[in-house]
Amino acid sequence: MSDEAIAVFQVEARENLEIIEQGLLDLLERPEDRDLVDAVFRGLHTLKGSGSMFGFDALAGFTHHCETAFDRVRKGEVAATTDLVSAVLAARDHMRRLMEDPSGDHGAAGDVLLADLERAVRDADGTAPAVVAPDQTTWRIRFDLPSNAFKNGTNPLALLNELRDLGEARVAADVSRVPPLSQMEPTDHYLAWDVTLTTDQGRAAIEDVFIFVMDDMNLTIEAQDGAGSVEAVAEAPAPVVEQAAAPTPVAAAPPVPSTVANDPVETAAKSAKTAESVRVPADRLDELMDRVGELVIAQSRLSQIAHSGTDTALRAVSEEIERLSGELRDTMMVLRMVPVATLFGRFRRLVHDLARDTGKAIELSTDGETTEIDKTVIERLADPLVHLIRNAADHGLETAEDRAAAGKPATGRIRLSAHQSGGEVVITIRDDGRGIDRERVRAKAEAQGLVEAGAVLSDHDLLQLIFHPGFSTAAAVTNLSGRGVGMDVVKRTIESLRGSIDIASRPGEGSEVSLRIPLTLAIIDGLLVRVGQGRYVIPLGAVEECLELSLDEDMRSRGRSFISLRNSLVPFLRLREMFDTGTQPELHQKVVVVSTGEERIGLVVDQIIGDHQTVIKSMSKLHAGLATFSGATILGDGSVALILDVSHLVALGQQQEAQMRAAV
Repeated sequence: MSDEAIAVFQVEARENLEIIEQGLLDLLERPEDRDLVDAVFRGLHTLKGSGSMFGFDALAGFTHHCETAFDRVRKGEVAATTDLVSAVLAARDHMRRLMEDPSGDHGAAGDVLLADLERAVRDADGTAPAVVAPDQTTWRIRFDLPSNAFKNGTNPLALLNELRDLGEARVAADVSRVPPLSQMEPTDHYLAWDVTLTTDQGRAAIEDVFIFVMDDMNLTIEAQDGAGSVEAVAEAPAPVVEQAAAPTPVAAAPPVPSTVANDPVETAAKSAKTAESVRVPADRLDELMDRVGELVIAQSRLSQIAHSGTDTALRAVSEEIERLSGELRDTMMVLRMVPVATLFGRFRRLVHDLARDTGKAIELSTDGETTEIDKTVIERLADPLVHLIRNAADHGLETAEDRAAAGKPATGRIRLSAHQSGGEVVITIRDDGRGIDRERVRAKAEAQGLVEAGAVLSDHDLLQLIFHPGFSTAAAVTNLSGRGVGMDVVKRTIESLRGSIDIASRPGEGSEVSLRIPLTLAIIDGLLVRVGQGRYVIPLGAVEECLELSLDEDMRSRGRSFISLRNSLVPFLRLREMFDTGTQPELHQKVVVVSTGEERIGLVVDQIIGDHQTVIKSMSKLHAGLATFSGATILGDGSVALILDVSHLVALGQQQEAQMRAAV
């Protein structure tokens, strides 16, 4: 097998393992759901077959035992108990290791897991209700594999053996298409097969045998009249070769019109289905996104040149290219967007394991799973959310005894939700636990020298201390918490995404952590402004409105830096002073009101230039520590404009407001 083929198998195997895991977690809640049992069984069957096809023999052999266990569940011989499902969940993790590192030494771990699985099946045996053996049915099956079947790794003898596992089978090979020896290609497949199968399994079990090759073959499955009897089959004029392993030879049936692949309507539908999606490596999408970004920059330069002259033809071409590049940018952005359901689904297993490790009953619920966000952001959000959920389970939720004493249900609840707000996605992690002990946080902060004893802190600043490196209120270090690393990782990751974190906590009622994340890290709509001689970009999604600040109003507000906006005071920052431009203020300055969540401030600029498609470029390592800026972009004239970090500026404005109110 080539490296590329193995890589494709591993990608599909990961998806299949995810489906198996989600099905098993659903079974813990609905153990009597037959559809879930069938879905897990099909997933295991698919993984076993594809693993064998691609040479992952250890994976195929190990998965076979799990498939056998779930086959007994499917037949009603054993019940889908919690222990059995948990044993298969643990085995699923081992399957992933066998898939990712097939040459590793995993034998000892696999033996332990299989012993646990065997014990779980034995304990579940007899707990299922007695089932009546179904009547046997005789099926006539004809399948014709494509000529390149051998090249694709398909072994028809393995398919025939799987049919024999279902019941009594009589097999005949149709050799009518076999060419003379001189014209035969050793790697091509020429045979068709006719099978008469008597089994107590249904049609779905037969179709499962061909699950990997069904899209490329001709297959007919017909039930015979009369249970357990085989009708006479007319002999075909073509020569027949009996398969050596068949117990009783029968004549080959004449070619039967296929109900699967020969029908033009079915063929067209299958072609359309195949064309619905194409698997593309993520790095190719990233490369294409970079090219689109460069195109947007070049288009901006062309637009500036076209509008600085009088050539109407050049201006028309510039406007057309601007339209096309905008459509290409929007299409590219849609390609990169994925629903947060792909992220939320991972945490069901995490909560299941946390409940086992902490001994607490924990229920996870999700909301807003269809909310979409850039795939790059999704990948980087996984670790922060893991830390927040672990923190909620270990620190936030009480034990069943403590919850009962507080008049709460024995089961603690963690809720994940997401919604879009302007150019941001807000992801919230909420628990109904004990809440954050502020006195304990303050005592720990004072002991570590983070704050002075007796210092006045706002509730917001006090709660933000939990994100300080090395900070932890845990009494002892455990495998879940206590080292003060997790929350620091959360803060650094969210800040690297140009996001912000809000915390709310109510004693005895629980805590809520809200992550505000930009929709994308690639191209954004920005508001281009001038401060002194420099130009800056403000993310348009954070802009609420723009006001004019005359020189007289500017002078009157000296010393207090507040503007009145619809009966409320909004603090503002003079960017000219922050950036030390050394220039005099314009006669008619502008105030750009920006917000993150419920907090807002005004930014005083000299001129609002207009909207700008902003291709975000990372800051150099030399400037990475400048918290005021989240990146840079290249303008149409080739100059660089810095992108303002709105979250940081809002925090500065709120800090300034708190200082002024304290002084009053």
